[in-house]
Amino acid sequence: MASEQQMEVYRQMRTSQDKYSYFLLAAVGAAIGFALNQTNGKQLSLSQIPLGLSVLLWGLSFYFGCKHLAYVSSTLFGNSELLLVQSGQHPKAGNHPQVMQAASEGIRDAIESNSDKASCFARWQFRLFVLGGVSYIGWHVWEMWLRVP
Repeated sequence: MASEQQMEVYRQMRTSQDKYSYFLLAAVGAAIGFALNQTNGKQLSLSQIPLGLSVLLWGLSFYFGCKHLAYVSSTLFGNSELLLVQSGQHPKAGNHPQVMQAASEGIRDAIESNSDKASCFARWQFRLFVLGGVSYIGWHVWEMWLRVP
């Protein structure tokens, strides 16, 4: 059983990770809104392709961030189910040793799979956010270049 200190460190780590994911989601939403505002009243032109790419990349970042949070939630649910199985209190597994063993192994496999997917989505959430920013800066520089007499 984990000590109270270990549990507190885990809670703080989990809270920090959640805040980071939600921060990126909010930043992406703001970036998309700002980028769309930049084209207000302008005609569609080829010079806006990098801006469109930015919005696409940020949209994908938002999607990957949502998928990350969904897999984190599934992992946490799996952890709670595993604790119930291990304590013999799960309604379906009961306290039969072989059923508890099989259920624990299956849940651990699912937790590991969900955790791996959550990590992958989190990495891509950040990467796509940064790539969208790079594309936006490229668009902005290109627009400035086009206005040079």
